[in-house]
Amino acid sequence: MNGYRKTIRDDYEDQVLDLRRVTRVVAGGKRFRFRATVVVGDGKGSVGLGVAKGLDVQQAVQKARAAAKKNLFRVRIQGGTIPHEVKAKASAAEVLLKPAKPGHGLLAGGAVRTVLLLAGVKDISAKSLGSTKNKLTTAMATIAALKKIKTTKAVS
Repeated sequence: MNGYRKTIRDDYEDQVLDLRRVTRVVAGGKRFRFRATVVVGDGKGSVGLGVAKGLDVQQAVQKARAAAKKNLFRVRIQGGTIPHEVKAKASAAEVLLKPAKPGHGLLAGGAVRTVLLLAGVKDISAKSLGSTKNKLTTAMATIAALKKIKTTKAVS
């Protein structure tokens, strides 16, 4: 290779949202695997969610991170917030996102906060309205809400 090595910059931060041990029952007993849910973002408008299983925790997290990087998409952020109010549902989770004035801060909790933080949204109010506390479905509802955002020209 003549000493030339191509380096790939990785500007993405990742956060493990959920880690579960899942079981498959077979004739000889139970087989255990791990399911990891990972959110990846650059803090500048790109965010993605990945879910993967592996024989150990490290393998599951690595696979979920790779899956999240494949699912990256751009969020329309204007002045640190979103252009309009949006509501989305995924399974039993429902999320409401409202734009906020500069300096308001990120008012959200749990999985919603993690997704918005990694997306780079600075000022927003968010509320989880669903009847579930499952982090995976709440994160999926947040991603669905962010994908629903239109430009201000389209709204007006």
